[in-house]
Amino acid sequence: MWPEENNRLKKTFEFSDFTEAFAFMCRVAFLAEAHQHHPNWSNVYNKVTIELTTHDQGNVVTDKDRKLAEAIDRLT
Repeated sequence: MWPEENNRLKKTFEFSDFTEAFAFMCRVAFLAEAHQHHPNWSNVYNKVTIELTTHDQGNVVTDKDRKLAEAIDRLT
């Protein structure tokens, strides 16, 4: 589930180690490029936090964000 807060969908993913977290980020990068919709994200060791908002619509949550969130969830 991606809670919506401050006009963003936000979710933190946790992995067993940094390598798995980084591999996930690589998969998300290719997915985001295919969707032409890029996340705000951060990584600290085994955790990846992703925030989705549509910048060109005034930084609000749109269907683009929801579709990318669903696609990211399918990666895990």
